[in-house]
Amino acid sequence: MNFGAIDPVLLIASLMVAATPLIFAAIGELVVEKAGVLNLGVEGMMIVGAISGFIIAVETGSPMLGLLFAAIGGALLSLLFAILTQLALATQVPSGLALTLMGLGISSLMGQDYVGVKPPTMARLDIPVLSDLPVVGPILYSHDPALYLGLVLVACVWWFLNRSRAGLTLRAVGENAEAAFALGYKVVRIRVLAILFGGACAGVGGAYISLVRVPQWTEGMTAGIGWIALALVVFASWKPGRAMIGAYLFGGVTVLQLNLQAAGLAIPVEYLSMSPYIITILVLVFLSADRSSAPGSLGRIFHASR
Repeated sequence: MNFGAIDPVLLIASLMVAATPLIFAAIGELVVEKAGVLNLGVEGMMIVGAISGFIIAVETGSPMLGLLFAAIGGALLSLLFAILTQLALATQVPSGLALTLMGLGISSLMGQDYVGVKPPTMARLDIPVLSDLPVVGPILYSHDPALYLGLVLVACVWWFLNRSRAGLTLRAVGENAEAAFALGYKVVRIRVLAILFGGACAGVGGAYISLVRVPQWTEGMTAGIGWIALALVVFASWKPGRAMIGAYLFGGVTVLQLNLQAAGLAIPVEYLSMSPYIITILVLVFLSADRSSAPGSLGRIFHASR
């Protein structure tokens, strides 16, 4: 085995890219669950975002426009979930599972003519002077704009949930929807907006995979990232910072196992492929001793007439 083939700087820079789709999906789902809604359709929204963004980017030549339409695609699919669970009062778990199955089917149909097509390259945002620094420059200051947008999103969501009046209202709805309704808050409206936000974030995360991380379209290319995002939210105790750390952990182990395969490590490839999921879950289990932050109304159906 040749460990000299592994470049530590490139490894860490690739880690940040691998973690970005998971950051978008996990932070979006975190906001949804803070509002008291459990949406298991993250995988479906991601794959719809992946193909929506891919098609728009290929047809217009603009990856950023592709990300925008990926957000719209994810939000539109999540709107169906919102109608089912918040207006029709359907149970959230099977509705979310149905959303994932629908998303996989829609993406397969939409992507038939785009297999093997290369999307336009998303330009890197090389920060002057800083990007030229040795070691630190390639790791932190020489990435695409969407990666930095993911980091900004984490900070904004943390501030929104903990420092803004609207965020405190959303948390109140998630803790006790009936009490929040009695105080005059529009519970259904707040939950629908949270669901749309989560869908948009999942869509952008999916498009990041098809446009940046693996710039091509293949059926089912999200490969379970949506399910990992769901697990991260729970294991991170519904805290944005912890969710981001979990995303980097998963991204790091994913990139490392690919590099170990390239270096010729004498371990069956199946074990290396499953290692990111196992290690991420085990580590986050140890970090999630405090479960008191779980929203009190999570997964519960709210009816205004009760």
